[in-house]
Amino acid sequence: MAGPIVVPPPPPGGPQPATQKTSDIIHSLRPTKLFNLPVPSTYATSLSFDDTGEFLLAACSDETLALYNAKEGRALKTLPSKKYGAHLARFTHHSQSIIYASTMIDDTIRYLSAHDNAFLRYFKGHSAPVTSLALCPGSDTFVSGSLDNTVRLWSLQSPNPQGRLNLATPTLVTYDPSATVLAVASPSTSSILLYDLRNYDKPPFATFDLRTLDHLPAIMASPVAANGAPRDWTKLEFSNDGKSLLVATNNTLGHLLLDAFSGELKALLVRPPQYLPLSQNNLRATPWPPSAAGIGQPRGQGDCCFSADGRYVVGGSGGDRDACVWDTLGMVDEETKTLAPAWGLPSRGRCAVVEWNPRYNMVATADKGVTFWLPEEGAGGKGP
Repeated sequence: MAGPIVVPPPPPGGPQPATQKTSDIIHSLRPTKLFNLPVPSTYATSLSFDDTGEFLLAACSDETLALYNAKEGRALKTLPSKKYGAHLARFTHHSQSIIYASTMIDDTIRYLSAHDNAFLRYFKGHSAPVTSLALCPGSDTFVSGSLDNTVRLWSLQSPNPQGRLNLATPTLVTYDPSATVLAVASPSTSSILLYDLRNYDKPPFATFDLRTLDHLPAIMASPVAANGAPRDWTKLEFSNDGKSLLVATNNTLGHLLLDAFSGELKALLVRPPQYLPLSQNNLRATPWPPSAAGIGQPRGQGDCCFSADGRYVVGGSGGDRDACVWDTLGMVDEETKTLAPAWGLPSRGRCAVVEWNPRYNMVATADKGVTFWLPEEGAGGKGP
């Protein structure tokens, strides 16, 4: 008779299985492992966990991709892309396959095998930089937004786009968790458009015009900033329960939390006051061509994200250190619709890119290095 199956414990220092509620551990997240990038002047510009939560992928400003084992807490390999550059690197549903946007030569999206660093396919069509990439949760398809004023839908099985939308500045795109809705953010029109994926060639079934939102300050709702550049949105993300939509911004006033069904403003997530007004030195470039003041800023993908349960938003403080947590079920000021951070999470480095592990109670942040955050027993949340 076969003996009992023995399940080995997780390796020491690695993330523990997600058996604890997020609400029980989120205040105790602490940096536990820092990976410095090889060149001091290099920045990590995007982060992506694979579906299993075991691996983390970082695109870097030195035209490389860095691969980490998040479960074991170690760096695995560096994949060079010196000829084409790399940004917005994403795992497909296979942990050894990657898609990413080129930053040099042309605007092709590249499909790479991490196993042998060989290209599997090229997705050509965009005529200007790709500003957003999102993988469909339910299939081997993905969507891209670009400065060429198009959104393109792709299948990993074909080099040709499966669909195309012509829109004004569709710089941010994402899928809802059910993979039935495609959301497109157009900063120059201050609008978010929702499409039925089964009928994406039809007009959007909902359009959220942020200029009509109650409580939102006019300076933030305007489609252009004071210098005439498009509004500084940096990320668009649905919560995993599909009820909320997060619009991350570089605006001093904070991030926008919207009702995903009605488009109403749930809360304006304000940053800690000690880091305001925001310094340009602590911000990443927005997806469109930067203003003169922003030239030289490294790329990014937004400095905040939802927790896996959809209740919390974790993000950078806006300063050169620390992260903070907003509880979306917390007390929202009825007059201003502002929601202050519930906790601050101490860190000695800037949290310019933030990503939540989909399988473990773990967060990754990045700037000039990549940091893993795990719950620390006995650690309490500090004031924001």
